[in-house]
Amino acid sequence: MIVRLSVRNGTLESTMTEDLSPAQRYAAARKRAAEQATALASFREMYDFGLDPFQIEACQALEAGKGVLVAAPTGSGKTIVGEFAVHLALRQGKKCFYTTPIKALSNQKYNDLCRRYGTAKVGLLTGDNSVNSDAPVVVMTTEVLRNMLYAGSQTLLGLGYVVMDEVHYLSDRFRGAVWEEVIIHLPESVTLVSLSATVSNAEEFGDWLDTVRGDTEVIVSEHRPVPLFQHVLAGRRMYDLFEEGEGHRKAVNPDLTRMARMEASRPSYPDRRRGRSMREADRERERRQRSRIWTPSRPEVIERLDAEGLLPAITFIFSRAACEAAVQQCLYAGLRLNDEEARAKVRSLVEERTASIPTEDLHVLGYYEWLEGLERGIAAHHAGMLPTFKEVVEELFVRGLVKAVFATETLALGINMPARSVVLEKLVKWNGEQHADITPGEYTQLTGRAGRRGIDVEGHAVVLWQRGMNPEQLAGLAGTRTYPLRSSFKPSYNMAVNLVEQFGRHRSRELLETSFAQFQADKSVVGISRQVQRNEEGLEGYKASMTCHLGDFEEYARLRRELKDRETELARQGAAQRRAEAAVALERLKPGDVIHVPTGKYAGLALVLDPGLPAGRSNGHRGFDHQDGPRPLVLTAERQVKRLASIDFPVPVEALERMRIPKTFNPRSPQSRRDLASALRSKAGHIVPDRHRRARAQAADDREIARLRAALRAHPCHGCNDREDHARWAERYYRLLRDTSQLERRIEGRTNTIARTFDRIVALLTELDYLRDDEVTEHGRRLARLYGELDLLASECLRAGVWEGLNPAELAACVSALVYEARVSDDALAPKLPSGKAKAALGEMVRIWGRLDALEEDFRISQSEGVGQREPDLGFAWAAYMWASEKGLDEVLREAEMPAGDFVRWCKQVIDVLGQIQAAAPPEGSTVPKTARKAVDALLRGVVAYSSVG
Repeated sequence: MIVRLSVRNGTLESTMTEDLSPAQRYAAARKRAAEQATALASFREMYDFGLDPFQIEACQALEAGKGVLVAAPTGSGKTIVGEFAVHLALRQGKKCFYTTPIKALSNQKYNDLCRRYGTAKVGLLTGDNSVNSDAPVVVMTTEVLRNMLYAGSQTLLGLGYVVMDEVHYLSDRFRGAVWEEVIIHLPESVTLVSLSATVSNAEEFGDWLDTVRGDTEVIVSEHRPVPLFQHVLAGRRMYDLFEEGEGHRKAVNPDLTRMARMEASRPSYPDRRRGRSMREADRERERRQRSRIWTPSRPEVIERLDAEGLLPAITFIFSRAACEAAVQQCLYAGLRLNDEEARAKVRSLVEERTASIPTEDLHVLGYYEWLEGLERGIAAHHAGMLPTFKEVVEELFVRGLVKAVFATETLALGINMPARSVVLEKLVKWNGEQHADITPGEYTQLTGRAGRRGIDVEGHAVVLWQRGMNPEQLAGLAGTRTYPLRSSFKPSYNMAVNLVEQFGRHRSRELLETSFAQFQADKSVVGISRQVQRNEEGLEGYKASMTCHLGDFEEYARLRRELKDRETELARQGAAQRRAEAAVALERLKPGDVIHVPTGKYAGLALVLDPGLPAGRSNGHRGFDHQDGPRPLVLTAERQVKRLASIDFPVPVEALERMRIPKTFNPRSPQSRRDLASALRSKAGHIVPDRHRRARAQAADDREIARLRAALRAHPCHGCNDREDHARWAERYYRLLRDTSQLERRIEGRTNTIARTFDRIVALLTELDYLRDDEVTEHGRRLARLYGELDLLASECLRAGVWEGLNPAELAACVSALVYEARVSDDALAPKLPSGKAKAALGEMVRIWGRLDALEEDFRISQSEGVGQREPDLGFAWAAYMWASEKGLDEVLREAEMPAGDFVRWCKQVIDVLGQIQAAAPPEGSTVPKTARKAVDALLRGVVAYSSVG
């Protein structure tokens, strides 16, 4: 037997010649010919590496006409499936839209596709960039595609495929709804390719896609092409997080567990010098002297990774300022990761990429310090950096000319910057509200960058040792793959008018009920529904067991229940009345009153030292903030000083006698307590308190109770010998009926939630004359062109003419309030505002928002549920005004007190909304469209104009 082995496209093909019959050889030849004729075969020829099984499976499903959901780890190559969709579209003469969540990723994918297919066939649309938008393949942000769908753009004609990269973004509470809008509204003829990080509920998401998009294949791959090893760096040693246990099971390294115990048992030594805290460096030095376990400094970490051959590395630090500080620390430590040849390459590339930046802006942007770090192979990467600077860092890192990057977690969101190692300084991050532990999903996302396919044999995740670290907890983070996809979909005002215009109210409501949010909510009630069904079966059984031959026992049981409920209610009212009377009696007490505590641990004779009245009701004495009424401080006859509560006085209390409390009395002195308690017993020990007579029960005189008792006695079932047996079954019946009603209310609260929110939004828009039944008014058509969080506020401002007569800089300042949100809310100082018309217009915008906020409250539209209009933030108005007034970058950044990257990003968002306002404003009789166009030109200059992404 002769076996011919040939390696083709990375796959092993074996052809057995002599053992096959002519018919078998003919069949094998036909099969090979059929495979060669597929689009996948020609696609595989374009790559110099073989495809993984999950990639082949997904591509075959696509070629078979199915939609696909591919969930695979970061760096596993799932974008290959998206590129195959591009290949299929070009082969079939159709269009393909490749959507990404962020502009930086769109730019990156655009460049990749241009290199493969040429610039003539590839376009780019990112809101502020439009390149060859009529090309058969267009890369765009997801928002751009959503806007196209609502506008009914002609660009959609001939669309065959849509790739949604990083589709797990639909969990994002700010932007996630856009992904669902696109998935729901895409024409049925379009094949959807969804690419996601590894999520634990991919099958659930796939079921939903199958429901709304038709036949969808779910392909899940847990396999990392480059294996990941987990480490902890403590002092000078790098410890493996796991070691092989019995049966190849991973166990936490016992060395780490032992270190954690040692750290926990060793006391910390707070040191004070001249009344001030010990310097951080001195504390660290002393700790090192006491222990070989410490958290290594940032330069030490990089040096250690370099020595171990683990560079390039990305160190995730959850703070922009700390990322910049880390670079400076490495520079001060004298770190140099590049040789002279690499330094020259870095300088050449940086100068080429930044040639368009005006020289006077370089110093303001920190260019020279940034360049020094790059030449040494060290850089920061965060959202506060100028987009051009971030792009350069990304390019140098991919080329291996930057070997250590200190980044915030935004780097983990799709940018193609794989490293050999990933370092996590801490396992806690600020989530916008508080410092919280990172989740297993976030840990997986961050460490997923470690290991470059085709370059590294293995990737490494390194966590720095911190005092108080729990190795078991870290192992749980590293070993858990729980990252569920949760919908953040909520209807908006813009969405409502666009849907009603296209489909009418009824059809729009039905469409919204197909959202993933509603799908998940409905799925969560399945278990409750089953319980309701079981309860209903039980109710039938109980009903049969309480049947009485003398009459309707259900009616008799209802009378008994009504009687019991009435008696319980009257008893509750009586108890509340007694508590109120007791509280009133306590409020009358004064220091020196001798009382008898009726019940409780301290029952008996007592002297009131302080009446303990609630704040504001002190009757001349110091009040306390007691939520449950007076809490008198007393001295008991047994010499104890205690503050009592209302529970110790179930009945009203009266003063039996009066005593003078010596001014020298000290409740903390045993002698003082003994002397005063002795005087108390002498003064009032012989007094016998009056027994409190309980008032006649209300039930005795209640007419309703008398009527119910009479009805019971007259009922036929009252004379049944088995009456109490039937009654027990009836009690079970009513208890189960109550539980079932509660479950049904829970189901009602979870089903149709999206549609009910939509109904409330439609009702408010109808009130404001944006909608009239299924008709969208002129105001509604204006709102349909405005996208963003404050869409309705923008529309109302246009409607009220708030921005008429403003100059471009003033309009830019006003529009900034619609997009800007401070990273940290700061109510300490009012923001600086431009004077004159702009200030008046901003004030009117806030007043209109106040009116809308009150209206939303009336219609039960809640911002806490992610629906509604937040208050406009005026914090960027002065910066936008200055920049549009042609002030210099140095002056504007100094006044704005924000990093250049943030400034550019907010300017681009203002430009985006100005474009929407220009399109939405009345073309005649309004100054706004012309002013908006001029404001865009005024903002789009200098540092904003030459930043290709934002």
